[in-house]
Amino acid sequence: MNLTTERTGRVSIVRVHESRLTYPLLADFSGAVTALLGEGQRQILLDLTPVSYVDSATIGCLMDLYRQTTAAGGTLRLSGVQKRVETMLTMTGAHNFLHLHPDTQDAIRSFGE
Repeated sequence: MNLTTERTGRVSIVRVHESRLTYPLLADFSGAVTALLGEGQRQILLDLTPVSYVDSATIGCLMDLYRQTTAAGGTLRLSGVQKRVETMLTMTGAHNFLHLHPDTQDAIRSFGE
C-alpha cells in the first residue's frame, strides 16, 4: 500500500496515496495507525484526499481504528474526504463517530495545534 506518515506538532498524519481503499490494502493501513498508537501517539489524522472509493471492510476498519484510538485516550480525525466516501460514511452511520474535515490544516487546528 502506498502511504506515508509524518508529524506536525503533536499530530501524527497518515497520508493515503491510493484512489481506492479496499480490503486487500487494510492490513498496511491499519498497521500504520496501530504502530503510531503503540509508539504513544494519541492524535491521529488520516488524510484521505486521493481516496475516491472505500468498501464496507474499510468502513469497519475505520471504526475499529476509532475504537482503538479512543480506548488509548486519543483522537482520530479524517481529512480530505471526497463526497462519495462521505456518502458511504453517512449511510453507515460512521460519520457520527469519525470527525471529518475538508483539509489537513482544518483537521490539525481541530486538535488544538
